[in-house]
Amino acid sequence: MYLLHLVIILPFIFALGSLFVSKVKQHIHTGWFILPAPILIFIYFVLRLPEVRNGEQLTASVPWMPSLGVNFTVYLDGLSLLFALLISGVGSLVILYSIFYLNKRKEAIAQFYIYLLLFMGAMLGVVLSDNLIVLYGFWELTSISSFLLIAFWHQRERSRYGALKSMLITVFGGLAMLSGFLLLYVITGTFSIRGISANVSTIAEHSLFVPAMLLVLLGAFTKSAQFPFHIWLPDAMEAPTPVSAYLHSATMVKAGLYLVARLSPIFAGEAGWFWLVSGTGILTLIYGSYRALKQTDLKSMLAFSTISQLGLIMSLLGLGSAAAIYSDTGASLFYVKATMAGIFHLINHAVFKGALFMVVGIVDHETGTRDIRKLGGLMSVMPVTFSIALIGTFSMAGLPPFNGFLSKEMFFTAVLNIMEMDVLNMQFLGIVFPVIAWIASIFTFIYSMLLLFKTFTGQQFDKLEKKPHEAPLGMLLPPVVLAALAVVFGLFPNLLSYTLIEPAMAAIHPTMLVPGQQFDAAIHIWHGWTTEVFMTLGVVAAGIVFYRLHHRVKLLHQPLFSGITLNKSYDGGLNLLDKAAKGLTDRYMTGSIRHYSMYIFVFLIVSITVTMGGSSNIRFDFSEFAPMSLYEAVVIFALIVSVIAVAFAHTRMMAIILTGTAGYMVTLFFVIFRAPDLALTQMIVETVSVTLFLLCFYHLPKLKKEIESMRFILPNLIIALGVGGVMTLLALSASSSRSFDSISDFFIKESYNLAGGKNIVNVILVDFRGFDTMLEIVVLSIASYAIYALIRLKLVHEGHPVRRGYWESGSGNKLPNNGLRSNDVILKTISKVVIFIILTFSFYLFFSGHNEPGGGFIGALMSAAAIVLLAMAFGINTVREVIPVDFRKVSAVGIIVALLTGIGSFFFDVPFLSHTFGYHDLPLLGHTELATAMLFDLGVFLTVVGITMTIILAIGRDK
Repeated sequence: MYLLHLVIILPFIFALGSLFVSKVKQHIHTGWFILPAPILIFIYFVLRLPEVRNGEQLTASVPWMPSLGVNFTVYLDGLSLLFALLISGVGSLVILYSIFYLNKRKEAIAQFYIYLLLFMGAMLGVVLSDNLIVLYGFWELTSISSFLLIAFWHQRERSRYGALKSMLITVFGGLAMLSGFLLLYVITGTFSIRGISANVSTIAEHSLFVPAMLLVLLGAFTKSAQFPFHIWLPDAMEAPTPVSAYLHSATMVKAGLYLVARLSPIFAGEAGWFWLVSGTGILTLIYGSYRALKQTDLKSMLAFSTISQLGLIMSLLGLGSAAAIYSDTGASLFYVKATMAGIFHLINHAVFKGALFMVVGIVDHETGTRDIRKLGGLMSVMPVTFSIALIGTFSMAGLPPFNGFLSKEMFFTAVLNIMEMDVLNMQFLGIVFPVIAWIASIFTFIYSMLLLFKTFTGQQFDKLEKKPHEAPLGMLLPPVVLAALAVVFGLFPNLLSYTLIEPAMAAIHPTMLVPGQQFDAAIHIWHGWTTEVFMTLGVVAAGIVFYRLHHRVKLLHQPLFSGITLNKSYDGGLNLLDKAAKGLTDRYMTGSIRHYSMYIFVFLIVSITVTMGGSSNIRFDFSEFAPMSLYEAVVIFALIVSVIAVAFAHTRMMAIILTGTAGYMVTLFFVIFRAPDLALTQMIVETVSVTLFLLCFYHLPKLKKEIESMRFILPNLIIALGVGGVMTLLALSASSSRSFDSISDFFIKESYNLAGGKNIVNVILVDFRGFDTMLEIVVLSIASYAIYALIRLKLVHEGHPVRRGYWESGSGNKLPNNGLRSNDVILKTISKVVIFIILTFSFYLFFSGHNEPGGGFIGALMSAAAIVLLAMAFGINTVREVIPVDFRKVSAVGIIVALLTGIGSFFFDVPFLSHTFGYHDLPLLGHTELATAMLFDLGVFLTVVGITMTIILAIGRDK
């Protein structure tokens, strides 16, 4: 069952592969390499249909953070299968469409497909995850990847605006949703959706149950563009049309619907859930359909249409949730039918709306405009596109014999049942649902006809940017497939009834199923002359009338409010936040590093002092302290003298020397206390740090006289004494107030038994706390890249011609007069020998580090010190010629090696970054220990070398 994990990972693998394909196969469109990914995923899920249909639930789990209850558990049932088929099926068609829509010579194709595949993998992760925290991680990845896709044409201001808007609103909802998930964990003690659903009878009365519900719904409503959070969706239409067809009709906007459906077994018994979900949905339905009437841009019209249709599905899921409130089986089954209608319309909407978005893309691609006022008469030159548009719009309008007609009739049935049965005691509110549904259907009919007839009939305009003609076969095939499905599902709806709809209903309403039985999911085209049929006839009659009078009725084509709108409120609120943030930031962001350090240190002093003063467990016990030896006294005296002398230094050179002296005194302490690993690390760090200080201070102006004034010195003195005093008290208290046994006893006993290493320090770094080490090297790498970028920008600002390859290797592009160079013959002569001794010693430290003093970190610093010596003796250009390596890439390779070592644990069904070791007989070496931790240590070694040299070479080559 680990294939379920592979299915989620597959898009990410193809995303990585597309980078290489775009460079190697430049004459082939990258989309052809990407296309097999969604097709294979779709085939896999199609093959799972019989199993899920028979009630099997496929699960697989990989430990991630088991101590926190967070595991990568995937779960395939009828609901997740339905969404997985939509994600992969529509994704396949969208990628095929994009191959012909996007010009590989003019567009950044590789980036486009990377973003698209990231989104596909994230959506699969959302619908297949059983763990709420994992679900949230994928949820936010959909927001990030959709931001990148919407901003794909980033040179356009509206694209950047739409991407930021969607990101802010959906991430805001996602954070609220995360808070709801955490409350559910507090209530139940588990992050498993199935685990929470199994205990729903015991948690409904909890005081945090309703707040959790509200926070979860906030996440669902923002993602699925429910009123008033819908405002991001129309602006997201600045994305390329394949993105709109995929994200904003079939997948991303359906994530909120999935969340509501998935968590219905948990929250559906709460009446507030019914009112919020159904009420918000019906309001969004009427608002979106009304706003769609007023649009002149085809994609904007489809955007508001999507908002309206999402509201329809949301309202049906809300109406269906009433089945869990009442015990009357007959009444409950009526509400279950509403859920069935919602699932059916969810499928139908993905089909006809995906086709319509592709049609709009074709029109835009072949005519150069989407403005409905400039279009007309395209039916004669684009007959196939017109046929697709006719099927899509008629289905969206709810006309027979297309699939949208059936789900719209089922929608009418659901709202009529709510009014007639009145088991919720809604009284007059019961009639609101069918009335709004009927009016919204009229609006839907009108904008569907506007989209079809204003674009394809009437007089053809001659002043188009392009001469219109039919699209190529590759662009037509995907919407033709979707249009054909709209017809097939309309004529043969029961193809879906028991393969997709019934299993999905079983997942949403598990308690409604009698063991061994199934829901009656049969869908019939004709039920006689029912109320629903007459409502449909009324929709068509009223729709035709208002369509003809559209331009005469101002209410239908002019905005109601020109002053205060939701978009203006959003823009105004954002501007207000920007101004407030800028005003506050300007007060403390003075540009002085000294001021920033003062803020940090003052906060440190105050926070620690308050914490220690308010704690009753703080005590100071010196009875167990060892007596001070003569060596320790001498080192302490030298350390104190060197530190005090720094404050009285009149030159930076002397300050650097004294600071280095203090560091070497600390190294002597480690030697005295028999900590060779720490002594080695401290010594090499001090050596490299002195070099960095020299390089950095070389660029600074001379010391100013005002630093000798009392106004400057006194605050520094107070803060320095405060930090020193507080940290001293903290250290003494920590050693005197132990509340539990030291963890060092565990490391001493188990470092060899569990990790096969006698060097406890190295074992902790690469095994017991390897995850900390990996995050540390990532942070350090980011810092080195930032320094590189800053120096590069400085050179560009000063007019240096920074060319490609200029910084990466010895390509002949040299800066004259390097800032780091020596003309000392003795230094050069000695360095030729010493460098190889240092490098040899560094490799020894690396390979022996698991059992003797050393390790990847110390070995890397030693290697970096050798390269620094080479640079100091012979110049930066010599380093680039002798070692033609881009050290940024070295650090990146190191991080990848460390990460892959951790991921490898998953293949052995153990937690991330778990290591193992064993003894093997090797040629020449004999009986030798081999530990997987050495692979991780190799990643640390490469990363630290890359980081150190990136920083030193970046600073050193700046004249």
